[in-house]
Amino acid sequence: MDNTQIKGASSAQHRAHSPNNDFSEDGYSGDRGDSSSQGDLKLLEGEKVQANAKDVTYLCPFSGALRGLLQLTNYRLHFKADDDPPFIVEVPLGTIYRVEKIGGTTSRGENAYGLELYCKDMRNLRFAHKQENHSRRLVYDKLMPFFAFSYKEKFDVNGWDIYDPEKEFQRQNVPNECWTITKINEKHDLCDTYPAVLAVPASVTDEDLRKVAVFRSRERIPVLSWLHPKNSASITRASQPNAGLVGKTRNKDDERYFQAILDANARGHKLIIMDARPKINALANQAKGGGYEMQENYQNTELVFLDIANIHVMRESLRKLKDICFPTIDDVHWLTNLEGTHWLEHIKVIIAGAVKIADAVDRCRMSVVVHCSDGWDRTSQLTALAMLLLDPYYRTIEGFEVLIEKEWTSFGHKFQQRYGHGDKNHADDQRSPVFLQFMDCVWQVTKQTRHIMAGNVFDRLWHVAGKQLEAVTDAAHYGGKRL
Repeated sequence: MDNTQIKGASSAQHRAHSPNNDFSEDGYSGDRGDSSSQGDLKLLEGEKVQANAKDVTYLCPFSGALRGLLQLTNYRLHFKADDDPPFIVEVPLGTIYRVEKIGGTTSRGENAYGLELYCKDMRNLRFAHKQENHSRRLVYDKLMPFFAFSYKEKFDVNGWDIYDPEKEFQRQNVPNECWTITKINEKHDLCDTYPAVLAVPASVTDEDLRKVAVFRSRERIPVLSWLHPKNSASITRASQPNAGLVGKTRNKDDERYFQAILDANARGHKLIIMDARPKINALANQAKGGGYEMQENYQNTELVFLDIANIHVMRESLRKLKDICFPTIDDVHWLTNLEGTHWLEHIKVIIAGAVKIADAVDRCRMSVVVHCSDGWDRTSQLTALAMLLLDPYYRTIEGFEVLIEKEWTSFGHKFQQRYGHGDKNHADDQRSPVFLQFMDCVWQVTKQTRHIMAGNVFDRLWHVAGKQLEAVTDAAHYGGKRL
């Protein structure tokens, strides 16, 4: 998002809501489904109120102290101020990653005995409770088990069946004389983080794949993500090779496999290896047994480093972004402060990498292998974004859903760990806004290309892009509940 959008999002998180609004600030529609009502709170099917706390004060950083009723359900926390029109704050429990008790009086003279909630959507919510009511203990005791564990519930119904891998490969005209479908990973015993259905060069055998797997981090071999419908250039994805120190470890099977990927594209004279990492990071991984492809070993290849920072850098960038957006915004120094977060710089680098992939495949007619370290973070960002640029199907609502299920979920992106779902350890260094960055990149593309795509299929997704992207991002924050 651009600097205006970032500023607007911060204040929008705390805007007042009328009961007649179609959507509350978390994107939940009170009129959906067979919801019942508990007082003024409309409940989703299966949602139950667990606690009511009266005379609670929401310490809003924008509107000041607001007194009202706080209700806690098994899905969300809902606060409604006594004002007319009412001011409403809602937060799904899956969005909360940290709860702290606060006590005493703040420097501004606010009665701050209560709870502070830290949310994954960049909000910090402070609620003051009257000590004599004992409502803080009630809410805290009810809240702690819910936000940490309730959305680990297993559901009997599969709520996401829009993606069929074989149907999607058929749409791409696979299998064909150059590419085939293999079920070698049907029981996930080749690679436990890969999908069961894989597309690989037709010239390789399952035994070849097993030999390649031992040389790839987490056994994540190069497999087909997308095939160009006209020039046969491909996008394949993988993890880093286990090259080791100074890249001296070779695997002839891996090298032959890369040649097979190149040979599957009759028009391509060279195979481009897009390593998402900065080169210095790839070199550092050699000390841990990883690394990158040495070009003297991989004939007819070109290695390109895309300089996308790791999950730790991105987590710190988002923290800085939150700090300048909440609870107050310094308009005078906004652009300087925004630049200091490096958030938009990271977004630019990711988009630039995806454009390089798309350009190589479409204009230069060359096949591309994409990987980072383990191949489930930056790799997913790049392949999904490049495919979005190249294929109009992914720019429809259905296609976009397929794209996320295909390139993110089926290829093992660690949503639970990156978002911290079901984990009380808010300091876990494996948390990172990888998927959030991808969604921001998609939003950027919608804004930068809509003027040249109006009226065609590209515009169908972009027309509703704001709410659709917000809904998908919110669903990821909430812990997997489908909206």
